[in-house]
Amino acid sequence: MDILHLLAAPFAACLVLAGIHCYLGLHVVSRGVIFVDLALAQVAAFGGAVALLAGFELDSGPAYFLSLVFALLGAAVFAVGRFRDERIPQEAIIGITYAVASAAAILLLDRSPHGAEEIKAMLLGNILFVDWPLVGKTLLIYAAVGLVHYLLRDRFFLISSDIAEARRRGWRIWWWDLIFYATFGLVVTSSVRIAGVLLVFTYLVVPAACAVLFFRTVAARLAAGWILGFLGSVVGLLLSVRGDLPTGASIVTVFGLLLLICAAFQLGILRIKDRGGANRAPK
Repeated sequence: MDILHLLAAPFAACLVLAGIHCYLGLHVVSRGVIFVDLALAQVAAFGGAVALLAGFELDSGPAYFLSLVFALLGAAVFAVGRFRDERIPQEAIIGITYAVASAAAILLLDRSPHGAEEIKAMLLGNILFVDWPLVGKTLLIYAAVGLVHYLLRDRFFLISSDIAEARRRGWRIWWWDLIFYATFGLVVTSSVRIAGVLLVFTYLVVPAACAVLFFRTVAARLAAGWILGFLGSVVGLLLSVRGDLPTGASIVTVFGLLLLICAAFQLGILRIKDRGGANRAPK
């Protein structure tokens, strides 16, 4: 009973994270900008490092505001960094942003008396000790973002899946990208406070990637991603508590194993289909 009470709020936080990040992950996989969440999370973490050096606690209002400002600036860079002729791939801009933000955050945290601990918290978070008020606030933010994406779903999904068609219709891609990445940055800023950079990235990519392996429709991919997010969260949290292991690292590792299992299962299906096709071929 004590374990269930201890894990209730962290588990709820994991479900909230999985819910919004699996949906955003479908866009990320379709756009081919896999590391955008990692980069925006790192930019938000850099904003938190700036706030820490300025004398604010990481869980304070000013620290959250600075993290959000930095994340929105990163979103603006990604929105205008999509060149029509792809002179510089957007993924290159995202990777550069991540590397620079990581290095800058480490330089700032090196000035802190507890820099090593802060860097660890920035990467892995401390989701096991999240409380219900923070879960509630985060859920409200994600619900607002979800409403925006629901209202604009047709434009977001077309831009993610068929950018050429969106341009043919005369849409201002940079404007819709700005809205998309700004809402993305708002989600990530809240997520990093709870789970850290690596776990946020994992929730974004792994459930969506696994779902894309097996399903074609958005609804089916969302359902599959949410189920995998649920399973990975439960197993990771229990592994962390039972084995006295870092929670963020445990969940990330479990999701990595889930991805390997899904990939192996899909490979097995393809081999069976290939053998079946070979057997039916005329001799």
